[in-house]
Amino acid sequence: MTLFAALRLPREILFGKGQRHALPDVARKLGTKALICTDERFAGTAVFREIVDALKAASVEVLVHDAVLPDVPRDTVAVCVEAARPFGPDMVIGIGGGSCLDMAKCAALLIAHGGSLQDYYGEFKIPGPVVPVIAVPTTAGTGSEVTPVAVISDPDRTLKVGISSPYLIATVAICDPDLTISCPPALTAIAGADALTHAIEAFTAARRGTDHGLAQKHVFIGKSALSDHFALLAIKMLGRSLEKAYVDGSDEDARADVMMGALAAGCAFGTAGTGAAHAVQYPAGAVTHTAHGLGVATMLPYVMNYNRSVAAADIAEVGAALGLEANRRGADEMAEATIREVSRLFAAIGITPTLAALGLPADKLDWTAEQAISIDRLIKNNPRVFDLTAMRRLIQAAFDGDLSASAL
Repeated sequence: MTLFAALRLPREILFGKGQRHALPDVARKLGTKALICTDERFAGTAVFREIVDALKAASVEVLVHDAVLPDVPRDTVAVCVEAARPFGPDMVIGIGGGSCLDMAKCAALLIAHGGSLQDYYGEFKIPGPVVPVIAVPTTAGTGSEVTPVAVISDPDRTLKVGISSPYLIATVAICDPDLTISCPPALTAIAGADALTHAIEAFTAARRGTDHGLAQKHVFIGKSALSDHFALLAIKMLGRSLEKAYVDGSDEDARADVMMGALAAGCAFGTAGTGAAHAVQYPAGAVTHTAHGLGVATMLPYVMNYNRSVAAADIAEVGAALGLEANRRGADEMAEATIREVSRLFAAIGITPTLAALGLPADKLDWTAEQAISIDRLIKNNPRVFDLTAMRRLIQAAFDGDLSASAL
């Protein structure tokens, strides 16, 4: 096999306790005017006020947009951009969860290139660099601080929409695990399960070849040597500490592991992409109005079991990264144990085990399958091929909670 790798990342990544204090120096290198995108809750905290005061002390003027909503409704981006245009920001700083970071990316896009977000839906639709983005996550899950994608909700579409381009990658990511200490257990669980799903789907993604044009034609290109490295790091960090962080949110070491896991998972899937668990969540989430991370994690064990017949060796490596011992088990037996461990971990942190429990109505199963199979950018990454019949079977198994049926 020819060694192949591809990776797209920010220019600078800063990780560690207290790294948020580097923000003024980082911002000053990019200009003197910063648009900050955050939500109302975080904007009301003492930490946010300290961040703003530090930027001002470094002679960086600040315009705060503190009205970011979950899932970034399309028209809210235009409101933010229109308010920011007279200010003329040199940079956009996203501080908060994934939606705040995605809002920052979208604002940076429209400030630079104009038009409407609809002009950029899909892959490689952005014509050039956007206003520099500094991403400062306060949750550990989406990986948006390092990925080339922003996800928004469009009132004219049933499913959420993605804008994917290397130009959307933040210039700098500043990851300070202290900012996650206040995350409640449920959010810690959902965000962390999202990150683990990113990492496992990136590591078990299809290997799509070594063609020199692959990364020029597709944003997400399947697994490679470098994405695998980051995926396994993420799985190791999350496997050893996600449950600890859920049980005791004040455990600083566990918080650091989980944030590093989310960051590494973003580094992996930002190039490799994800697969069928994400494909199912888009329509299932649209119907159930449940958190993205909860939906993908609900699906992950069923998708892993579906893929086991063609990806047992990769799934076994996931198990080793989670800390399972092979004990003379073959790849398929180790893969089976790995799926059981993922299911155990998710149950321990309160992840919903079935699509029925998630709230998906039985009369929406066919529609969910049809929508999921049509999301080509995700389905083409799945290591085992899907047709509509196979997708319908997978979704039925996840609805019923019948893990064994998902392998058929």
